[in-house]
Amino acid sequence: MMFTKAERSPALRAKGQAALRSMLRHGRLAGGDALHLHLVTEGASRDIGLGLLRDALRGAAFPHQVIVHDVNELTEKLFPIVEAMQKHFSAGSGTYYSDSIFFLSVAMHRIMPKEITQIIQVDLDLKYKTNIRDLFEEFDNFPEGAVIGIAREMQPVYRHTFWQYRRENPQTKVGEPPPDGLPGFNSGVLLLNLEAMRQSKLYNQLLEPTMVQKLTEKYHFKGHLGDQDFFTMVGMEHPELFHVLDCTWNRQLCTWWKDHGYSDVFDQYFQCEGEVKIYHGNCNTPIPDD
Repeated sequence: MMFTKAERSPALRAKGQAALRSMLRHGRLAGGDALHLHLVTEGASRDIGLGLLRDALRGAAFPHQVIVHDVNELTEKLFPIVEAMQKHFSAGSGTYYSDSIFFLSVAMHRIMPKEITQIIQVDLDLKYKTNIRDLFEEFDNFPEGAVIGIAREMQPVYRHTFWQYRRENPQTKVGEPPPDGLPGFNSGVLLLNLEAMRQSKLYNQLLEPTMVQKLTEKYHFKGHLGDQDFFTMVGMEHPELFHVLDCTWNRQLCTWWKDHGYSDVFDQYFQCEGEVKIYHGNCNTPIPDD
């Protein structure tokens, strides 16, 4: 979990509290299992985050451990790896996603200790409706060659971003809605098979600045959503690297693009059949009450 600048944002603190409470309310672990919560934070946010975790974990019915990572230390390791891609997938200097830390998932396999082989990275604006242990079991469903589990983006954001490529390639599936299209990914819930990421020659080649440049030129890609943009672009070229999670594991609620030029196709992206396992209140969208 990423928890930064919380001292300036009561809303962020409230989201974190709600997410943790729902996760722990539904959490059930088998004998011998323990929940390891990694908190990426800094400064005053560290104390706030640890306080939230302390309150949420009080009375937890299973073993748990909190591991704290300092944003500045991680950024120092990350920057050389992700510097070249930031200009392609950031909103601009000084903005939220332009910080290297928001590319952490892309290079997590090079940052985390080798003994950590799998990790789930989640946004704070989530509400869990099922056991987090069930999400871990999705790692068992990864096909050969897949290194990351991620759900589809549920708005036509990438239909918009890839407009030039789509105009030049009118038969493309890039940016098209599911089930047959490639709508891109949403990084609110990420399953990172760190060991597979370390072992994948292809994935590590794609982190190289020359490869990033080559793909952004091919797809005329300029994004502003950090790691999500990178995974989306790579997924257009190499879908075999990804295990696509069912939409119920990241049921996004934001409808911004419905009112900004895409009302005619919006529902094709937004529909999601099945019982929701995790709600994602992206773009500050309220999450339904229980």
